[in-house]
Amino acid sequence: MFCHAPNRRKVDVARSLPRTFAVSVLTASLALTAALPAAAEDDEALPAVLPRVETPALYDDEAGGNSDADDPAIWRNAAAPDASLVVATAKEGGLRVYDLDARLVQSLAAPAGPGAEDAPGRFNNVDVVQGLKLSTGRADLAVTTDRGNDRLRFYRIDPASPGRPLTDVTDPAAAPVFSADQAEINEQQTAYGLATWTDRTSGRTYALVSRRERTSIALLELTPTAGGKVGYRKIRTLALPSSFRLPDGTSWSPCAEPGELPQVEGMVVDPANGTLYAGQEDIGIWRVPATLTGTPQLVDTVREYGVPGTYDEATEECVNGADPGYGGTRIAADVEGLTLLTEADGDGYLLASSQGDNTFAAYDRERSDDNEYEGGFRVAATATGPDGSEECDGAAVLNAPLGRRFPGGLLVVQDGHDDAGEAEDRTATNFKFVDLREVLTALDD
Repeated sequence: MFCHAPNRRKVDVARSLPRTFAVSVLTASLALTAALPAAAEDDEALPAVLPRVETPALYDDEAGGNSDADDPAIWRNAAAPDASLVVATAKEGGLRVYDLDARLVQSLAAPAGPGAEDAPGRFNNVDVVQGLKLSTGRADLAVTTDRGNDRLRFYRIDPASPGRPLTDVTDPAAAPVFSADQAEINEQQTAYGLATWTDRTSGRTYALVSRRERTSIALLELTPTAGGKVGYRKIRTLALPSSFRLPDGTSWSPCAEPGELPQVEGMVVDPANGTLYAGQEDIGIWRVPATLTGTPQLVDTVREYGVPGTYDEATEECVNGADPGYGGTRIAADVEGLTLLTEADGDGYLLASSQGDNTFAAYDRERSDDNEYEGGFRVAATATGPDGSEECDGAAVLNAPLGRRFPGGLLVVQDGHDDAGEAEDRTATNFKFVDLREVLTALDD
């Protein structure tokens, strides 16, 4: 079922980049099939895993507070694993905190913009930092990108306050990540995707932040400030390519609205070797040193890679041409929700949400194996309980005991079409909790 495709072709992207920046493409890991068009693997043949519980539906309308589930993170309570939490973004609806039964514990609003006409706060991605040294002592933090205000927000996690575990500790002097002023913030080419990382050599903690509608990724060092607050300073930025040279010699860029470039959202860092994996939604998965000082390499491309498209102003949609067959065979655009499943022996998987076909792809964690494809799975509907995951935006995995409910670990995935919304004729999203043992069994089959 998970055999590798033969007759792979190399895509030359290096010539499309600035002269100061070259891309090395991994021939063995691109998995491009010359003989097949876009869908080389029967997605329905992938094994199914079933969610054990799901969070209450969020509704992206005025009555629902414009809440839209996006990205989760898992915080493990080492002293009491049963009391571990899932922190998740709801975009304009702010943050939601759930217990392991997927029940709502806390809801935090996104801060408003500085003026009535300015963009409101909008939380996009979230990650967890453990044991950051603050001026008041070490603390675990939930970190989120506030896309509306182009900033990072920090929330201290307090195990001693089970009813209100998160407290905002963002330094009020924190500057915009990418924008020069409020007018530029209101254009919303702002902080988007997020991954945190602690350098094991220096002990310093960083956030890697992508930019909406741009290819940029910024490296920010997290800094403690007075009163137990947290700020950050920008170290450097890296721009991934926006156009690519195809095997037939032509140059290709994915179709988008005028002025938009192929953005990155899903990101994760392997703490063992400081490798950043970044999902450029319409392109594929990149790997690069988390310091942003190395040369990015493509691990895999989406099936739609190389497909020509024209943006139709009337319909505000792209009209695609014939597929030349240059794309990969494992993931369908958008590639989203990158998360790392680590194992004690150093092995494990890089998991990626293949949003275009409602599946998940697993790649070998080890760079020595060129992050080769290891298999895939679907999060399917149960007979009488939670429905499955469709068009998944974000995912988080933790391979550690989480009490009686998830003793073998947990996978949390966003569901872009929760069944609750169909019943009420409203757009609904939520998060599904999957026993990690089911995922490991599916990948081992």
